[in-house]
Amino acid sequence: MINEQLLNPSSIVIVGGSNDTTKPGGKVLKNIIDGGYKGEIYVVNPKETSVQGIQCYSLEALPPTDLAILGVPAKFCGDAVELLTKQKNTKAFIILSAGFSETNEAGKVIEEKIVSLINAVDGCLIGPNCIGVLNMNYHGVFTTPIPSPHLDGCDLISSSGATAVFIMEAGLTTGLKFSNVYSIGNAAQTSAEDILEYMDEHYNPETDAPIKLLYLESLKIPEKLLKHAASLIRKGVKIAAIKSGSTEAGSRAAASHTGAIVTSDMTVRALFQKAGIVYCSSREELITVASIFNYKKLNGQNIAVITHAGGSAVMLTDSLSKYGLSVPSIEGEYAEKLLGFLYPGSSVSNPIDFLATGTAEQLSIIIDYCEHKFDHIDAMIVVFGSPGLMDVKNVYDVLSVKLEVCSKPIYPVLPSVINAENEIKDFLAKGNVNFPDEVVLGRALAAVYKTPSPQVGKDDLPPVDVPAIRKVIEQSEDGFLNAEMTLQMLDAAGIPRTAQFSTDSKEEFMSRILELPFPIVMKVNGPIHKSDLGGVVLNINSLDIASHHFDALMKIEGATGVLAQSMLRGTELYIGVIHEPLFGSTILCGLGGIFIEVLKDVSAGLSPLSHIEAERMIKSLNAYQIIKGVRGKKGVNQELFLEIIQKLSALTMAAPEITEMDINPLMGNEVEIIAVDTRIKIQKNKE
Repeated sequence: MINEQLLNPSSIVIVGGSNDTTKPGGKVLKNIIDGGYKGEIYVVNPKETSVQGIQCYSLEALPPTDLAILGVPAKFCGDAVELLTKQKNTKAFIILSAGFSETNEAGKVIEEKIVSLINAVDGCLIGPNCIGVLNMNYHGVFTTPIPSPHLDGCDLISSSGATAVFIMEAGLTTGLKFSNVYSIGNAAQTSAEDILEYMDEHYNPETDAPIKLLYLESLKIPEKLLKHAASLIRKGVKIAAIKSGSTEAGSRAAASHTGAIVTSDMTVRALFQKAGIVYCSSREELITVASIFNYKKLNGQNIAVITHAGGSAVMLTDSLSKYGLSVPSIEGEYAEKLLGFLYPGSSVSNPIDFLATGTAEQLSIIIDYCEHKFDHIDAMIVVFGSPGLMDVKNVYDVLSVKLEVCSKPIYPVLPSVINAENEIKDFLAKGNVNFPDEVVLGRALAAVYKTPSPQVGKDDLPPVDVPAIRKVIEQSEDGFLNAEMTLQMLDAAGIPRTAQFSTDSKEEFMSRILELPFPIVMKVNGPIHKSDLGGVVLNINSLDIASHHFDALMKIEGATGVLAQSMLRGTELYIGVIHEPLFGSTILCGLGGIFIEVLKDVSAGLSPLSHIEAERMIKSLNAYQIIKGVRGKKGVNQELFLEIIQKLSALTMAAPEITEMDINPLMGNEVEIIAVDTRIKIQKNKE
């Protein structure tokens, strides 16, 4: 739990403080002293009487202390924490040392003892295995750089100390400012979710950082992250995050189509989307997104690219277009007038290229035209380095002014880190932020623009027959539901399904076959991937052919029966569910049939799904144009598809025991969407 002793301690003891500033205990002490900490500083080091001008104490002789920063080997930490908690009223701890649960079982035992001791006094632990905490009150880290904390900067919470350092190093060079930095290491007691909870519950827009950056290696309580991130964002805070360790390699093998294609990364992305967090894939992207947060909000997708460098403009335009933003043509009367202010050879069609010899005055005119004359332009990206022909300070001065006075956002790309080094430093000193790479900016800007507002608590799920759903669950064993119970689930959820029956008796099959109009589809029951085994037969239009195929299907290894269905026509769609521990149910949708396995073009949302989220899932598919209808081919009824996705979400809320489910395909057209093949796997006890 975050407490006042951690945030604003009246006294700090460095256990393991040293004169050697190449050691964590020595460097953290130096950083605290150099940072102008105003409280009492104590040092515990039995080998010294004075360290860096600070008197040394034994633990026993130490005065009562608010915060202890430990830089001694792990094996000594347990006893130190016990004495500090029981005798010195210490209620905040930062343990820099490694050698705990990340190392071996013995280290885990020490870590658990420490957590128990600190919990007993309602204390707070950051770490172990971290670089520390940096805030306005003290610089409790053993690393550099030490950014000057700014109230309007970024709060950084990082699982990795080294990554926190790299983020600060790279961010400072672009003009990014920092407020509080928390390196949580093993997060033995205090997790990223706990810190975010504190930030949310104590948020003051006048004094707290408006930007939160997260580097996460694990999520202990995703629901807490979702709740408090969404709450902060609704208060005006902007959040971007990296979640590492969630790749295809981490995907578990599964029997259903859904289990085979879903990854932890998809679930994390769905969580972030629901919270309104901008998902980032790298430190570079995280820093770029944070820099975008520092400028005015982008309220449309049409970007004017203003440049004196043709190659950069091409790469930027490609990046913007690739990730869903637009660089629309600029033409007409005002375009012609603008061209008259520029040197011969310039172009205003967008990108607006005013050549390597372009002046500050010309840049000012171009920006004014984009701001006032070109109504379809929503934002500007200005790429201006230095070819070494002239001093670009005047250009950057104009740009700095326009950043303030224009209502449309302007994003500066100043790539000349050598030719314009001094000019860039001056530009950043005015409080501006630079984007050194135009391609990363294009990708990051699209990510920010496409991240929706928080959807937590906005679910508007359609009603489902909960008693009927629970009855099926209660009557079922763990594993895949049989055909009859699967149909009962679909009916209870209100998901339309094809007429069908299933049996292992040929006599019953032949007697019931006339219940369905020809042509029909026959499928083997039992084997999981029917198509691979020749277990699906289409376009059966006579009793004799049906009889023949019944015998053939029952000979397939693992066959438990034969399913007969009406033959439907339309676009094959897919929806599915995967239940992830801690996260709950993730809903997926995409094209169905073999396309789900070949293209893997799916979108995901975390249940419960709002109408807006379900709509976003459909429209974010690469195959959306097929669903919408393309080249004269009629599409699918999107409202019905959306409704079925939400019904599936409602089903998962009524039956959290569903661990895997896929409906593949759903046959859809402009009038109806019908479930054809459904598999549902349940597990009643997930512990």
